[in-house]
Amino acid sequence: MITFAWPWLLLLLPLPLFVYWLPKKHNNRTSAALIMPQLLPNTSVNISSQTSKKSPLIILSLCWLLTVVALSQPQWLGDAIDIPTEGREMMIAVDLSGSMQIEDMSLHGNTVNRLDMLKVVLGNFIERRVGDRLGLILFADDAYMQTPMTFDRKTVKQMLDESVLGLVGRKTAIGDAIALAVKRFDAKQESNKILLLLTDGQNTAGKITPEQALELAIAKDITIYSIGIGADVMLQQSLFGTRRVNPSSELDEETLTKLAQQTGGKYFRAKDSQGMELIYSLLDQLEPVEQDQQQMRPLTALFYWPLSLAFILSAGYLLAINLSPYARRAI
Repeated sequence: MITFAWPWLLLLLPLPLFVYWLPKKHNNRTSAALIMPQLLPNTSVNISSQTSKKSPLIILSLCWLLTVVALSQPQWLGDAIDIPTEGREMMIAVDLSGSMQIEDMSLHGNTVNRLDMLKVVLGNFIERRVGDRLGLILFADDAYMQTPMTFDRKTVKQMLDESVLGLVGRKTAIGDAIALAVKRFDAKQESNKILLLLTDGQNTAGKITPEQALELAIAKDITIYSIGIGADVMLQQSLFGTRRVNPSSELDEETLTKLAQQTGGKYFRAKDSQGMELIYSLLDQLEPVEQDQQQMRPLTALFYWPLSLAFILSAGYLLAINLSPYARRAI
C-alpha cells in the first residue's frame, strides 16, 4: 500500500485556488494600447488564444499537484518481514550410514526406510524453528558440513531432502560429527548452542572417538540432544519362514545417553514416526523458539516519480511556448 511521510502537506493542494479567488485591485488609469494588424482570420486567432489560455492553466495545475504530492513523501509499504532475533544456534547432525536404509518405519500407513521417515518428520521440526540459526551436518565414514548456520530454514530443509544414502560412506563417525559441530559453533560465542544428533548405530569410523568429542562439547558449553532411531521388532522373511528380529541391535544407547546427560541434554528413543514426532514436540518445549519475534515492513520512496513527471511537464511547456509562433504572439 501507498503511504505518505508528511500527509499534512497535501493541504497545500487548493492553495492556487485561494490565490486565484483573492479580490483583485481595480486600476482606474487607462492603459495605453497598441493596435496591431491581424495577419490571420479572426477565427484562427480566437481558437489559438482560447487554447493558449487553457493550456498553461492545466499544465501549471498538474505541475503544482505533482510537486505537492512529491513533497508529501509518498512511500510504498511492503509486506511484513521477520527480523531475526538473537536466539539459539541448533546444529542438526544426521546419520547417513548404510543401516539407515533398513525399512522398519511406518509413515502414513506405508513402510519406509529410516532416512525417508526422518526427512519428513525432521523437515516439519525445522520449519517450526522460527528465530533459530540452523545448520546441517551429514555423517557416515566422515562428517561434512552440508549447510552452515543460517536463518534460512527452507534451505536447510531442502538440503536434508536432497541427502541420499551412501553420500559420505557406509559407516558411522559419531565422534567426528560432534567435533565438527563444536568447530562450527566456536565462531559465535553469545548464543545457546544445541546439537541434535540423530543416528541408528554406534561409532565405527572417524578420527575422533565420541568420548573425546564429548570433552570438546563440554568445554564449549554445547548441549547435546541425541536420538536413537530404529524399531525394536521387525518381521524378516527367510528360507525357514518369517522370524522376528531386532533391527536396532547395533544401536549404542549407552553412549548416546552419556553424550546427552553430561552436556545437560537428553536422550530419546524413536521407534516409529509417531515417536519421532513426539520427540520433536518435547524438544520444542525444552528449547522453545523465540516468542518476541520482531517484524518490519520495508519502505520504498516514490517521491521521484511525481517530481520527475512535474519536471517533464514544465520543461515540455517551456519548450512549446518558445517554439510556437502562436504561443509567442499570445504572450
